[in-house]
Amino acid sequence: GGKEAERGKVGRGRARAGYARSRPSPRSGGGGACEGFGAAAAARRAPRVPSPRLAEAQPPLSLPFPPVATSLPWPGMELFQAKDHYILQQGERALWCHRADGSFQLRPATDLLLAWNPICLGLIEGIIGKVQLHTDLPWWLLLVRQKVVVGKLPGDHEVCKITKITAIPLSEAEPQDLELELCKKHHFGIDKPEKITQSPDDSKFLLKTLTQIKSNVSASNKKKVKESKEKERLERRLLEELSKMFMDSDSFYYCLTYDLTNSVQRQSACEKANLPLWKKVDDRFFWNKHMVQDLINIGNSEVDFWITPVIQGFVQIEELVVNYNEASDEEKSSPETPPQESICVDDIHPCFLVALISRRSRHRAGMRYKRRGVDKNGNVANYVETEQLIHVHSHTLSFVQTRGSVPVFWSQVGYRYNPRPRLDKGEKETISYFRTHFEEQLKIYTKQVIINLVDQAGREKIIGDAFLKQVLLYNNPSLTYVSFDFHEHCRGMKFENVQTLTDAISDIITDMKWCWVDQAGVICKQEGIFRVNCMDCLDRTNVVQAAIARVVMEQQLKKLGVMPPEQPLPVKCNRIYQLMWANNGDAISRQYAGTAALKGDFTRTGERKLAGVMKDGVNSANRYYLNRFRDAYRQAVIDLMQGIPVTEDLYSIFTKEKEHEALHTENLRSHQELISQLLQSYMKLLLPDDEKFHGGWALIDCDPSLVDATHKDVDVLLLLSNSAYYVAYYDDEVDKVNQYQRLSLDDLERIEIGPEPTLFGKPKFSCMRLHYKYKNISGYFHTLRAVVRNPEEDGKGNRLARCLKRSHPLC
Repeated sequence: GGKEAERGKVGRGRARAGYARSRPSPRSGGGGACEGFGAAAAARRAPRVPSPRLAEAQPPLSLPFPPVATSLPWPGMELFQAKDHYILQQGERALWCHRADGSFQLRPATDLLLAWNPICLGLIEGIIGKVQLHTDLPWWLLLVRQKVVVGKLPGDHEVCKITKITAIPLSEAEPQDLELELCKKHHFGIDKPEKITQSPDDSKFLLKTLTQIKSNVSASNKKKVKESKEKERLERRLLEELSKMFMDSDSFYYCLTYDLTNSVQRQSACEKANLPLWKKVDDRFFWNKHMVQDLINIGNSEVDFWITPVIQGFVQIEELVVNYNEASDEEKSSPETPPQESICVDDIHPCFLVALISRRSRHRAGMRYKRRGVDKNGNVANYVETEQLIHVHSHTLSFVQTRGSVPVFWSQVGYRYNPRPRLDKGEKETISYFRTHFEEQLKIYTKQVIINLVDQAGREKIIGDAFLKQVLLYNNPSLTYVSFDFHEHCRGMKFENVQTLTDAISDIITDMKWCWVDQAGVICKQEGIFRVNCMDCLDRTNVVQAAIARVVMEQQLKKLGVMPPEQPLPVKCNRIYQLMWANNGDAISRQYAGTAALKGDFTRTGERKLAGVMKDGVNSANRYYLNRFRDAYRQAVIDLMQGIPVTEDLYSIFTKEKEHEALHTENLRSHQELISQLLQSYMKLLLPDDEKFHGGWALIDCDPSLVDATHKDVDVLLLLSNSAYYVAYYDDEVDKVNQYQRLSLDDLERIEIGPEPTLFGKPKFSCMRLHYKYKNISGYFHTLRAVVRNPEEDGKGNRLARCLKRSHPLC
């Protein structure tokens, strides 16, 4: 999203605002001039430089439906601290938030003169809302501290991503350094404010306020907080998760002039043209609704200025040029290709804007192992609506798909890797809730084409069978069921076989059409949607949705004359398009499972590579460990944001977490076994049918000429089949495999077992050296050892060597 301008921070140099009276500037709602003392200095100050825009931000484009008429509350909102209130002010408007009970009050900006000793803390971008992390602790006011513009939608609508937040405890305690941008109206002459302490890492800055907890509660609670370190630890943990949700996941977006919660088709049919933005939104995707409920309850039209809907999901906007003569990036970087001057192609080759908008439902929101299946209101876990929007000249075309968990009562209990799924309610008990879910879906989308990607054999079969049975019992003609065993059809990394599915449903895609609007109105509507699911509705689902969306986009561009009838999408356009969908899959996966999407390399490149398979194994391991403890805290924060009582005993998790940490320190063997399971699973996916999988090991490269032999990280993944072995190097810093080798067993010359090579001291480990030929030249080898030294493990290298010898008897 472009580099953000360096922002000044408010430190010790807070400026008192009681001596000055602000009036609105005719040029900007928030850039008022300063009257009274200091006005001359205010007049001399340099204008505030706006944040740089993205390179791909588009020029204003026409919109086939009118933009939302609204005054802009963001950016440049001033935050004041008074004795009893925090005051947000912009132009002639002010919102007072009481520090004791968190109540809101709308007041004119001139009432700042009535506040007791107001101090300007700096500038914010806007309000997210309020949240209470524990019944015994104060409410927190969440504010947007920093955002970045990710692009512009047709009609010059800027879409912003929240990158930093600040949380203020609503109490009488003195707020700590909030690291806000300096308000130059009240901080003129302050270029580099003094710091009392060194600025902490962004992901930890919310934790500064923890020292205030004891003064935030009554005298009786002070003693309780002092005696109970667990409560303080709970507060710390929840604040950390709250911070990470907004700052690390790139998940939250807003637009002041465009409704991100509704598709183009729903907006074109909207009869609420004169209503404020927040009253037009789709309630399913209004993520901060509960947090601004006190503002909504004011019931005054003036409050509309302060309410901005925030979505959780993903937004990416790109402009693509249809140029079949343009060399690929690889060709451009080749030394054989002479450098060429860049020329403007906008007038020569057609271009179009493509936007990808994913909206996560706030109903049954949560983490993977905490939220599965359907609830008693018919809401399903990991429900996401994804809209692909194409804009060419005055034409806007939209295609919508959804994903969501299998709408039956099921779960995966336990902390083992990939726990076995189970059904929690019987067939008859599920019918009414299944019906409730799809009646709501059909009411919104008229028709549903279910694409079920779960395995039709093995442990997933029980969920797939339950889904099909409910569809048959529902027996609704508006519901179409398609089953596609993704792993079976794409076995051996042949993910291009997804085209088998898109070819089979090509008639359904054509009949479904898409939404098409221009300046005159609606040309056609999308009739129904694809509802795609696998077990998690993450990896397989994203690959299939991207494939379907690409078929639709090529039809749209050919219809508009942007692409020739018989030509595929140009290479560079296709690369950017695949990257957008891969980024979408990663974002949704981080929100639901805590790690990037598996199989993302296929979505990015169209080609499944071994490095991607190796990274998938690591991501699966990450998901396993995240599930154990962090998910409990993240789920609690999500529930609190949505106003749902936290039912899980978080205090008991502290004890379990300690036990786990001690166990993990004492014994890393279970981790080794887990990785072995992962290697076996993904090797099975990698191998073609005629190749047998023999095993996988997580090892360490102990060649002192290449690495520090004393390190203990698992940095080599060794996989073995009956015809080859693979050595993949995993980089823990960037959480991915950075290189790998595939070596035929025919090139394996000999295996040596012995003490590890050391430059100094006595060897502590036994290791194995694999000698091989490369391009018929001998002298190459790999030196590997186990992760930890354990008497029971000393023979491991020998067992591994024997396994290699069985695969290649000539060794």
